[in-house]
Amino acid sequence: MTDTRFDPSRADGHWQRAWEQAGTFTADSNSTKPKSYVLEMFPYPSGRIHMGHVRNYAMGDVLARYKKMRGYEVLHPMGWDAFGMPAENAAMEKKVHPGAWTRANIEAMKAQLKRIGFALDWTREFATCDPEYYGHEQALFLDMYAAGLVYRRSSTVNWDPVDMTVLANEQVIDGKGWRSGAEVEKRKLDQWFLKITDFAQDLLDGLGELEHWPDKVKLMQENWIGKSSGLEFSFELSSGEHLPVYTTRPDTIFGASFVAIAADHPVAQGMAGDPAVADFIEQCKKGATTAAALETAEKLGYRTEITAQHPFTGEALPVFIANFVLMDYGTGAVMGVPGHDQRDFEFATKYALPIQRVVARDAADADAPMGDEAEAGDGVIVNSDFLNGMTVEDAKAEVITRAESGGWGKGTTVWRLRDWGISRQRYWGTPIPFIHCDACGIVPVPKDQLPVTLPDDVDFETPGNPLERHPTWKHVDCPRCAGKARRETDTLDTFTNSSWYFLRFASQPADAPFDPAEIAKWLPVEHYIGGVEHAILHLLYARFWTRALERIGKLDVKEPFAALFTQGMVTHETYSHGGNGWLSPEEVNRTSDGATLKASGEPVEIGRVVKMSKSKKNVVDPDNIIENYGADAVRWFMLSDSPPERDLPWSEAGIEGCWRFVQRLWRLFGQIDPAAAGEDKALARKAHQAIVAVADDIEALSFNKAVARIYELTGAAEKAAPSESRNFAIRTVLHLIAPMMPHLAEEAHAMLGADALIADAAWPVHDAAMLVEDEVTIAVQVLGKLRDTINVQKGIAQDDAVNLAMQSSKVRQHVGEAPPRKIIFVQDRLINFVPGPVTKPAP
Repeated sequence: MTDTRFDPSRADGHWQRAWEQAGTFTADSNSTKPKSYVLEMFPYPSGRIHMGHVRNYAMGDVLARYKKMRGYEVLHPMGWDAFGMPAENAAMEKKVHPGAWTRANIEAMKAQLKRIGFALDWTREFATCDPEYYGHEQALFLDMYAAGLVYRRSSTVNWDPVDMTVLANEQVIDGKGWRSGAEVEKRKLDQWFLKITDFAQDLLDGLGELEHWPDKVKLMQENWIGKSSGLEFSFELSSGEHLPVYTTRPDTIFGASFVAIAADHPVAQGMAGDPAVADFIEQCKKGATTAAALETAEKLGYRTEITAQHPFTGEALPVFIANFVLMDYGTGAVMGVPGHDQRDFEFATKYALPIQRVVARDAADADAPMGDEAEAGDGVIVNSDFLNGMTVEDAKAEVITRAESGGWGKGTTVWRLRDWGISRQRYWGTPIPFIHCDACGIVPVPKDQLPVTLPDDVDFETPGNPLERHPTWKHVDCPRCAGKARRETDTLDTFTNSSWYFLRFASQPADAPFDPAEIAKWLPVEHYIGGVEHAILHLLYARFWTRALERIGKLDVKEPFAALFTQGMVTHETYSHGGNGWLSPEEVNRTSDGATLKASGEPVEIGRVVKMSKSKKNVVDPDNIIENYGADAVRWFMLSDSPPERDLPWSEAGIEGCWRFVQRLWRLFGQIDPAAAGEDKALARKAHQAIVAVADDIEALSFNKAVARIYELTGAAEKAAPSESRNFAIRTVLHLIAPMMPHLAEEAHAMLGADALIADAAWPVHDAAMLVEDEVTIAVQVLGKLRDTINVQKGIAQDDAVNLAMQSSKVRQHVGEAPPRKIIFVQDRLINFVPGPVTKPAP
């Protein structure tokens, strides 16, 4: 038995070096073992890892280590999603180069990840800002261009006139640029696009094959793709023009009370000579640019002098220019049916337009007054002439039939999904590999001139894209005519970098983005783990890129991720004091009675438990926790208590409990007694059952359940008397914790005389016969009161059970020496004795 305590300050670093020197987690593509690719979404190098990272990577690490123990060749890589605005912001604020800032952050975060002992193949590490990486990305982009999947067109964007850059919708706050505070303008710019809409149906159909993805994620993608069927038709305008519109609800056509068009619709632009119209169009340019953002914005309109003729009634409907209609969505014009669309309802209410019910629960409700909001439910058609009494679906079909037979409309399918605009007026991104020549037009950069690298000598003192104003970088000769030309100065959306990185992890030839034969060995990723916030864009774009590369003959796989797991967040209490802002946990003394300031002892207000964030200062630094408790206690905490898909509340008491359990295990491992003899069949059975159950739990990513089973087996082993079975149970615990607490497991493995690493050991083998319970515990009652229990063979006969029960002094004491008057026996459950003389019936 060992009297020492486990010392993670020594053991953690020792075993991390041992794994690195042995190349324990370096994946071998040529191995004949079955292959398993485990991947967590790679991090942005912000400078520090947080507890959310630790939880995410701990889950993937357990899977990777477990799969290795089960005989798989495991690929578990790590890299860096390194392009993006934070680096450019740092360049402006800290007066450093984005590359230098990024590289320093990568080194700091890499050291932190290594300190936790993750089983990562660092030989495959790369950052997306490496020219070697983005040069291959440029080559793939050119391949897609050659296949007709890339094009350039004019598009409306958010333009910050001070920073002179395009802003994402999330960077427009109350109509102003998030950094400059300037009024954001709508501008038409030439932008590059990827034809993701060509894959809309395939992306939608593929969701049905993703059996191991969360339903909520598949539903989010389905809604984002947004397939809908409806009617496309044209209103005849009083101006003599025809106005195309599309509606998914042709059944409600008799409820139309207005028509609305986008501010940049050709009909609206044709009226811009009117100063009032021009002013309203300018006002619209300062609003949101997505349908989602406009749902919550105030609905504004300008009533024009033009009217639209209703196709059935001939009624003249007013035509409005409206801020909630976007030219990039549908036809840029909508039929307003306020009774059954909340957006239209708000608009009609604001401008006192008729609101007519045309769908009701039943015909008797046809004249029932409308409430305070639109009614979007199903029912029967009312107040609609020849449609009255029809179901919604029958009415849709009837209107489409009449439109098609009359030649003024047709049934059609449309998609919410839009082509992916990938142009960004930024420096810190992948340069788009095209050249603009006045004579030749747009010319792809020849592949032998890739990568097109970013210039290092850039200036962030002046707002705008440094590439645009660089004195030499953008000036080149045309590859076709050798005349003077200029480089494309837009860079690619950083989502492109994360749309294929998992392929580069699997295969890294110098002369190509990847080797398809190598990809076929590893893809699809068996387990992909990351936050649900990436459910739509990143995951959808990655699915699109994989399909696009398959279409153009680069790959033989379409779905990149076989199984997806979205983990919960790590949360923490928030603290504040006297309205002076947030306090960090390091500034607070927290007890069961409350919280006080460490500096002064003054009381601290304890706020809600929320996601750890720098803004609320409720972040716990992993380095400090590892310094105090070691990597394994942190890992164990991340896996225990909460189901992994739920949020995990961080607590000092929780991590201290994990630290105590680490020490319990260390003491237990020191209690293996080579001289112990004898068998404890119940304990051995529990160990064999744990081998199977913990494996099943890890396979199902139910890490908290696996933890609970290890606690149970540990407790049973601690209480048991020395025996060969106890030694087996303790060694079983040691191997079961190896994927979860690898440093402790290696230290104990070596202490017990092992020459090899436990990281290379096999998962323990169970005895199938030991999984079957062949003993049961029977309750022994006298007059219905429990007096004792006995362990017996399962299926024991009544007479044998009674004989065993009567050997108990506790039972005999209450039954007496005379034979019991009655015995109630329930197989494998209980015996109930009724004492007393046997009464004979009267003659």
